[in-house]
Amino acid sequence: MTAVEQRARAHVVTDFAGERSAVPVALSYDPESDPGAVHMTLPPGLGATPDDWVFTRELLERGLRGPVANGPVSIWPCGRAQAIVELHSPGGVSLVQFDSRALTRFLGRTYEAVATARVNRLR
Repeated sequence: MTAVEQRARAHVVTDFAGERSAVPVALSYDPESDPGAVHMTLPPGLGATPDDWVFTRELLERGLRGPVANGPVSIWPCGRAQAIVELHSPGGVSLVQFDSRALTRFLGRTYEAVATARVNRLR
């Protein structure tokens, strides 16, 4: 199996509920079903934004180096050790603050999954 799933602890701030303590956020990637997309799932009930978000892996990678945005998702580094994912929906805004190392580790695993999927296709 080449899909990548990882839980990362993150702090979430929403228009609806203010700041929350660290919560588990699920990150997933499947190079076979959607090779360009990263899926992020927030715990239910955190605010007015949806729990499930999909954005490009490239956006996440670029956002760890500098501010980027694509539609309702913006990502930027916050100091040396943190990264912010800002999510906009008609219901409000959520800010999700991650440890950058967790996101970098996740991205590394996605690139390994792509290489594994390629090898499996050649067999």
